[in-house]
Amino acid sequence: MGIICKVNRYALRVKIITNGFLLPLSKLIKMFSWQLFRETFSFAFHALFQNKLRSTLSLLGITIGIFSIITVFTFIDSLQISLQKDVNNLGSNVVYVQKWPWTFGKDYPWWKYWIRPQPTVNEMQEIQKKCADIDAVAYTFSRNATVECQNSSVDNVSVNGITEDYNQVVNWVQINEGRYFTPGEFTSGKEVAIIGADVASGLFSDGQAIGKYIKIKGRKALVVAVIKKQGQSKISDINMDISVLLPYNYMKTMFDTHNIWAPRVILVKAKDGISNEQIMGEVEGVLRPIRQLKPDEEDNFALNQSSMLSQGFNSLFDVIAVIGWVVGGFSILVGGIGIANIMFVSVKERTSLIGIQKSLGAKNYFILSQFITEAILLCLLGGIIGLLLIYVLTLLVGNSFGMEFILTFSNVLLGLSLSAFIGLLSGFIPAYTASQLDPVDAIRSTY
Repeated sequence: MGIICKVNRYALRVKIITNGFLLPLSKLIKMFSWQLFRETFSFAFHALFQNKLRSTLSLLGITIGIFSIITVFTFIDSLQISLQKDVNNLGSNVVYVQKWPWTFGKDYPWWKYWIRPQPTVNEMQEIQKKCADIDAVAYTFSRNATVECQNSSVDNVSVNGITEDYNQVVNWVQINEGRYFTPGEFTSGKEVAIIGADVASGLFSDGQAIGKYIKIKGRKALVVAVIKKQGQSKISDINMDISVLLPYNYMKTMFDTHNIWAPRVILVKAKDGISNEQIMGEVEGVLRPIRQLKPDEEDNFALNQSSMLSQGFNSLFDVIAVIGWVVGGFSILVGGIGIANIMFVSVKERTSLIGIQKSLGAKNYFILSQFITEAILLCLLGGIIGLLLIYVLTLLVGNSFGMEFILTFSNVLLGLSLSAFIGLLSGFIPAYTASQLDPVDAIRSTY
């Protein structure tokens, strides 16, 4: 065996000749590292399975801690995904002109908002004329009513009178079969209707709704489309499954449009590249003169956007996340202390073996890595069990809450990383203690 060193203008190259073969030093280091990892892993794995009961009790705390924390984050992530879907349906570039603002907090001055006037169709038309940066604008007026067809009826249906651009502004009018209203039907107030999936199934058992007539307050309307089933929105009272859309000019012939209880909204969609803040400024500039507001008077209308809801929900999610960390943190702390104690016991039990290993040439770093690996494996096993329990839980309760629960890859990675970190933290001091034992004193140990 020999060593060859070559120096050139670029680098020092070291190679080792073994049994006639020339091995680069980097390859030798990789072989040595792999052998060290394999032996360390083998020792740690064997030690864990020699003490099954002790290992099971040790990983229980980690399992509970990881289960608690990742369950909370799984719930938050799943709820955020579901809510974000609803927020996207509201439109990120849509401004809602309403009587009530979308705000959160205990100091909500509802008495001030109560006396505000409702948005009107005339105001919508003025916005449409004077705002240059809008892509579309629509108006909607809603009332609840019973919808009938022959001997069948569906109660508490949301009947919405809409203007022509409604489907261009919102994302929830997804027609499953049929067609949208024509411009002529909007203008003339034609007796036509678009109905939700639950209304269609409740009135037409044969599934054939297109071309049939429904009755609302004794007035007929021809069904021209059925909306795709979507479910209840989690951020608003919108549920297109149990809704009926009518041209506004037909809707106002059967309902009192001056009723103070009826929700009314102007929906303004910005052009591409135009911010909501710019549109809000333009809308405000149009509405204040119409409502004859003095310069020192505050707006008597609300300009809402979906980001207001996102910010409010994010604050709530932050609080829930802190609670999850606190609850799970205590479990992980107890589990980490338990693993540290178990590792101290393990070091004490194997003191003689450590002495023999060191007398045969085992280095301190080998003993250190052996016990740290054992602690990390123990915590990882607890974390994996916790994650498996969460996955089973998502399968069991997914449909119970009306939303899909998803164990995301980021949460799996967080659970495993946290488990490994706790193992490293809990096992370092016992492992360091073991690595510093004197081989002679260790062999003499009679534990």
